[in-house]
Amino acid sequence: MLDLPAGKKIILFDGLCNLCEASVQFVIKYDKDDVFRFVALQSELGQKIIAHIGINAKNIDSVVLYQPGVAYYYKSNAALQIARSLGGIFHLGTVFRIIPTGLRNLIYDYVAKNRYSWYGKKQHCMVPTPDLKAKFLE
Repeated sequence: MLDLPAGKKIILFDGLCNLCEASVQFVIKYDKDDVFRFVALQSELGQKIIAHIGINAKNIDSVVLYQPGVAYYYKSNAALQIARSLGGIFHLGTVFRIIPTGLRNLIYDYVAKNRYSWYGKKQHCMVPTPDLKAKFLE
């Protein structure tokens, strides 16, 4: 059994991707209700969570939102669920649900495929600052 914080939604992200890190920083900035915790997909815990929910780690090139005991989402559905959970003006982003999932994921996959060439790649996963450390799970 995984030891995850109760009542938190877990965002699994590519810890080497500059775009993903910027997205994590964005979510942290607007997570006024302290809903989210973050785990790099490359980490041991990230791999355990992926295995626990039954996603083949070789096939994952996406953000994953995991709500322990409830559900998990990936690709564009994860992004929409995150926007929904942020609330406020970001909730308006859920209007993109009218676009069929397959089409949304085609766009998502295109960005995911090109994210390293467009935004760069780190050699190591990001290390959170001391004031943000509590938001990241190890």
